[in-house]
Amino acid sequence: MPVRSEIHEGLVPVKIYTGELEPAARQQLVNISKLPIVHHHVAAMPDVHLGIGATVGSVIPTKKAIIPAAVGVDIGCGMIARRLSLTANELDEPSLRKVFNQISRDVPVGFESHKDRDARTGAAKRFKGGLTRIMERHPGIGKRVGKRASWVHQLGTLGGGNHFIELCLDEESRAWVMLHSGSRGIGNAIGSYFIELAKRDAERTQLQLPDRDLAYFPEGAKHFDDYVEAVGWAQDYARANRIEMMELVIDALHRHLPSFAATAEAVNCHHNYVEREVHYGEPVWLTRKGAIRAGRGELGIIPGSMGARSYIVRGTGNAESFQSCAHGAGRRMSRNAAQKQFAVSDLIEQTSGVICRKDKGVLDEIPGAYKNIDEVMANQADLVDVVHTLKQVLCVKG
Repeated sequence: MPVRSEIHEGLVPVKIYTGELEPAARQQLVNISKLPIVHHHVAAMPDVHLGIGATVGSVIPTKKAIIPAAVGVDIGCGMIARRLSLTANELDEPSLRKVFNQISRDVPVGFESHKDRDARTGAAKRFKGGLTRIMERHPGIGKRVGKRASWVHQLGTLGGGNHFIELCLDEESRAWVMLHSGSRGIGNAIGSYFIELAKRDAERTQLQLPDRDLAYFPEGAKHFDDYVEAVGWAQDYARANRIEMMELVIDALHRHLPSFAATAEAVNCHHNYVEREVHYGEPVWLTRKGAIRAGRGELGIIPGSMGARSYIVRGTGNAESFQSCAHGAGRRMSRNAAQKQFAVSDLIEQTSGVICRKDKGVLDEIPGAYKNIDEVMANQADLVDVVHTLKQVLCVKG
């Protein structure tokens, strides 16, 4: 389906891929379109919803500037998936419950972290130098991390909120491992630190903004190059974090399931990040806030909620969406609203057939709190082609 509607209230249009847009999210999109740094138009994906400053599910091309709050604090958050040689008839409930418990032991969730990581070894070693350089110039980042676990111990951890690990079956009953996570505490510290710097810079220069959360660093500004280096580091760390977790999960599966092989190549894609790209003939800084790259032929992952289908997709390279598509179902209500509207009995019903937590602690992640993933997919039929349809049989929530 093509663009559903457009808004013409700012300096550039907003092109919207859904008919479902809450008023507060609409205003955020208008605010973005009023910024003089935005190039050509803003694209709102089918899962668009209210965010901080910028909507989640928006694609924002900026000329010679970056908006740190649009990138957000979960820098590099995204998905990874690998297919296994296992099939549905090799998975029984007792084994899957053992797998659920094993993953829960092996992959720290929430604020938990590994106890035995060393910055001199493994994937952590290649990140140490870059972060040392960043934190020497900006010790405030270290202060924001505080007493929480170090970035080394958080490499290979899930985090909380809507992050998850799933074992799924595709349309041919083949097993897949899929997980969702980002740059953890260190990414949050980097993001929040530079967001505050941008706000202070805007106040000092008396930059006129429709929302102070849209403060931006222009190229050549004091902190621009440092932010580009730091956000790039966090995005690389987030990708490595997903790879580390994938290995831990596959090891957990090997302990309780029949012998299997995993595909060598993984689909590993960010959906909260900024990157240098060329669109409509101009080099821009493209921020995908809750959106994935969907260049022609590129593979991506679009998850549903913990009780709905997910999709492995191939991008069509659509120019109007800036070669982007939705990053998931998108929330249709806040966490507080979900906890008020639904009961644990609703969660049990909506996650029927899935081995997962079914308690009050994950009620805010109930499938009913999310948009219908099938509607999201229908609204972006010209942005991606579906390659595989996945349905989870096991879900470990952050």
